[in-house]
Amino acid sequence: MNTKFTKSILLSSIVASSLFAGGYKVPENSLDAIALSSACIANANGADASYYNPANMAYNKASSIEVDVTYIALSKVDFKGTTTVPTATGYVLYPTDTTSESESFVIPTLHYVSPMVNNFNFGLSIVTPSGLSKKWEDQPASIYAEEFTLETVEINPTFSYKINDMFAIGGGLRALYSNGIVKNAYYDMEGDSWDFGYNLALSVRPVKNATIALTYRSKIDMDLEGDTSRFATYPIGSDGSVSLPLPATLDFAVAYTMNNTTVEVVVERTFWSDYEELDFTFDNPKYDRTFDKNWDDTMTYRLGLTHKYNQWTAMAGYAYDESPIPDETLGYELPSSDANIFSLGAKYQINEKIEVGLAGLMAIYDDRKVTNKIVQGEFSNSKSYLTTASIEYKF
Repeated sequence: MNTKFTKSILLSSIVASSLFAGGYKVPENSLDAIALSSACIANANGADASYYNPANMAYNKASSIEVDVTYIALSKVDFKGTTTVPTATGYVLYPTDTTSESESFVIPTLHYVSPMVNNFNFGLSIVTPSGLSKKWEDQPASIYAEEFTLETVEINPTFSYKINDMFAIGGGLRALYSNGIVKNAYYDMEGDSWDFGYNLALSVRPVKNATIALTYRSKIDMDLEGDTSRFATYPIGSDGSVSLPLPATLDFAVAYTMNNTTVEVVVERTFWSDYEELDFTFDNPKYDRTFDKNWDDTMTYRLGLTHKYNQWTAMAGYAYDESPIPDETLGYELPSSDANIFSLGAKYQINEKIEVGLAGLMAIYDDRKVTNKIVQGEFSNSKSYLTTASIEYKF
């Protein structure tokens, strides 16, 4: 293997939440999640409950399986200002007017919920919970982030237990495969790893038509190991490793149904402050490097509306997602800013067993001015688009 560490899917299904607002965490992993801007926790009632709120599997009336295919498009990002560039005689400020590459991906996801057995349900989700991709061809941006890619796949078996008609609990094991590429003026690396975590869920139905949910997904430290072919201009052929966290998240959600319309509000806390440093370590310690990150915990606020009419279900969502990256460590590899997220979707019930759907999401990232040791200027015109098609089968 190689060890490059910056390139690929900030969303790789693997992408998006806000590809750049929510760091490299990607919450949109089902049709409902994309259609509702991920306001689908308290009202998770399909196969994707196995991922978003396993406690709600206890209220599913049938076992079901959902398959989604999502197309993700990342716009170009502009930067105009100056860049600090290392030279043989020291550092100079280099006037910079550059644009990153646009990128696109196709990502499949799968969710399954079993029938109830002795008040237990079991589920399985295969998703991409994080990712990152940003490429800059032109100098000086490519000096720091010619390619920065993170791709992940999570296998998440879950369970639920129905305590009574009011309370249900759930949880699961998270098995995360990650592959990273970093390519810049200093490193040419590629590595991968398997790492593990867990998730917990609680659903409460205090009155008819209302659900309160609390979910928690643990932090997973992604410890990528592989080979490094180059340090600066020197071929080194050394084993190396790099570690970064997929942060813990805590979601509080409330959903209420009036006639055929459901409103859900979600407040989400993401514990990005665990990302303090990015450490590169090698068999030969003279190549070791540590880069400060010092990210901040963030809040995300989500609103989802669902309306059922005969065989049709219409959905719309909005979210405001804070960026975790402080000015002092913002750079070309992840030019993050706060995002406004808008989404729409619809499903059609073909018969008692089969439902199909389409959904789309657009994330618009704020222009961001920054002044730090590396960049001095403004990142602008960043957007991401997600379109998904889904089929769910109940049996």
